[in-house]
Amino acid sequence: MIKIHPKTLSDLEFHTVCAQLSALCITDMGKVKALKLAPQRNYRKTLFVLDQTQEYINADTHETPIPNHGFDALDHELKMLGIEDTVLEVGSFRKIGSLSETVNTHLRYFRKFQETFPVLHQTVRDTEYTTALTDEINTIVDRYGEIKDDASPVLLQTRRAINEVKGKINSSFASALSRYASYGYLDEIRESIVDNVRVLAVSAMHRRKVKGSILGNSKTGSIVYIQPEATQSHQRELNNLLYDEQEEVKRILKALTDFVRPFSPLLKEYQKLLSTIDVIAAKAKYAKKLDAVLPKITKDRELEIKEAYHPLLLLNNRKRGEKTYPQDIKLDADNRIIVISGPNAGGKSITLKTVGLLQVMLQSGLLIPVHEYSRFCLFDKILTDIGDNQSIENHLSTYSYRLKNMNYFLRKCDDKTLFLIDEFGTGSDPELGGALAETFLEVFYERNSYGIITTHYANLKMMANETEAITNANMLFDSRTLEPLYKLYVGEAGSSFTFEVAQKNGIPYSLINRSKKKVERGKIRFDKSIANLQKERSKLAKTTTSLKTKEQEAAKQQQELNKTNARIQEKLESYQELYDSNQRLIYLGQKLDDLSEKFFSNKNKKLLLDELYKVVQIENSKRQRQNAKQKRAQKAKERRIQQEAEKKVQVIRQKKKEEKQKEIQIEKAKPKVSLQVGDQVRLPDGRAVGSIDKIEKGKATVDYGMFTTQVDVDTLEFVKRPKAK
Repeated sequence: MIKIHPKTLSDLEFHTVCAQLSALCITDMGKVKALKLAPQRNYRKTLFVLDQTQEYINADTHETPIPNHGFDALDHELKMLGIEDTVLEVGSFRKIGSLSETVNTHLRYFRKFQETFPVLHQTVRDTEYTTALTDEINTIVDRYGEIKDDASPVLLQTRRAINEVKGKINSSFASALSRYASYGYLDEIRESIVDNVRVLAVSAMHRRKVKGSILGNSKTGSIVYIQPEATQSHQRELNNLLYDEQEEVKRILKALTDFVRPFSPLLKEYQKLLSTIDVIAAKAKYAKKLDAVLPKITKDRELEIKEAYHPLLLLNNRKRGEKTYPQDIKLDADNRIIVISGPNAGGKSITLKTVGLLQVMLQSGLLIPVHEYSRFCLFDKILTDIGDNQSIENHLSTYSYRLKNMNYFLRKCDDKTLFLIDEFGTGSDPELGGALAETFLEVFYERNSYGIITTHYANLKMMANETEAITNANMLFDSRTLEPLYKLYVGEAGSSFTFEVAQKNGIPYSLINRSKKKVERGKIRFDKSIANLQKERSKLAKTTTSLKTKEQEAAKQQQELNKTNARIQEKLESYQELYDSNQRLIYLGQKLDDLSEKFFSNKNKKLLLDELYKVVQIENSKRQRQNAKQKRAQKAKERRIQQEAEKKVQVIRQKKKEEKQKEIQIEKAKPKVSLQVGDQVRLPDGRAVGSIDKIEKGKATVDYGMFTTQVDVDTLEFVKRPKAK
């Protein structure tokens, strides 16, 4: 069973990841569930939750998006339903109906697209699908949250009666208003509302002349508000009907509450399901923010992490516009433990936390920011000792706390454990603490545990150098500026650059030299050798980077050449089509010329028409039937190819013309050799070389051995002149 200690989650700042995930949830229950996220307990469940997240991300490319999963929590309603004879308010039924409908929508969706989302379908398939709740609630409550008139026959009859009585009240009041206004008994405002009842605004001097009940007066006493006698009886009837309506509504709501009460467990299950989907959706959003992927999960004991980013550092650096450096780390049976050394502020602790946090996130169902070809196995236990864990409450020093922690490690460590220890062995005498740390490391090694530690102790570096399956590593530094490059190099121990860093920070060289004398010569030579190796490694890294850049440029040029070749091939095919088309037209022209010649000889129209008809039939058999639009497109294509070909020909002709002019200019620029008898010459376009036998009147007789010929002297090119004997 997989069990990750809470201290590990705290050391790796997993709670910060959970808080960022919670902020992406849209429901209150989802936010709470995200904050409580923890690694899964077994291998199968871990793969299941990872596939849930991956499928939700893939839904972005699906033609129909996953429905909205938002809902209002029913904590108060479920508490009320647990108490006998309680009655829910109308708004509560709207929330219940909405929740039920949302779940039903998801059940229908994942049932329809079961093949596309098999894991998400498995997530919801055990939830009961029922429309009983929504059907019953929709029968009684409308979309505005009001009880429908036809919720019951009694309510329908009561509300109709109410409307009739209200009509009578309005007509009787209007009649009284009109009558007393004509008598001049009313004030200018004529009417008002008192206690939700329409009243006449009667002048105080005429109050005894108006029949009705006085319900109030104005502040000055000049106006008395009277309800006409004719409306009073109707108002009493209305009050009775309103009471009957209220009682019927209470009865309906109680009946509806009793109907919903048995569904309380199902409503809890609905909330749990939608909050789970909310967390899955938040995981998908978080993965998009990190450009995260699902790496290969293997049952082999190996970690091959490529281009890994620390999630929290990546997001913070993006906000600040700073660069984040990825790391490559590999742990397997032949390389179970890595010992990282080197100066502080080089990124050792971040590398350690990156491995641990990515492992915990993956085992919690979160995708991680690594290269997709990375490989991860799952660990039953992840043990961490990172940072200053001084315990004030328990009166423990840093070293005492670390020893207590190591004791826990020694009890729990096995072949399915990943341990991550920062500044291994610090807090005590360097020699004694280093010896104890070496012993701990031997125990971890003997138990086949996997892990990464950071240290400055030389004995641990030596142990890693001499022990199989333990490897030294260091964070690269610029050899000239001693600035960190934030790149992990596996295979060499790292120098602490103690004296170099001190000198860079202005410590006098005399003090540094005095300090060197206090340290054993062998240790200084060892540290210096490591520093030299790191400098050489830095130079090699720069050379490698330069070669990679050149390789990328060459690959880019190759891609451009491939594109050019593809375009040329396309042009050749187009020109070939044009050539074939022109050849066909030439053939038809020749055929027509032959028929014309025959007709010119025999004057036989019938034979001419027969031959012409045969030619037309043969050509039509080769044609493909096209509509007008296709014909226009074909014609346009042929015109375009023809124009391109003409442009190319014009360019070639212009180029040849320019080359010819250059040759003429070169010939003119050459000094003219006066030809003599015996000179070896040749014609401008020929390769054969002959010798001049004689020159007469601008003509030269040239002997080529097998034959002689006479040519103009000006056309001959001088080759060479025989040496004088």
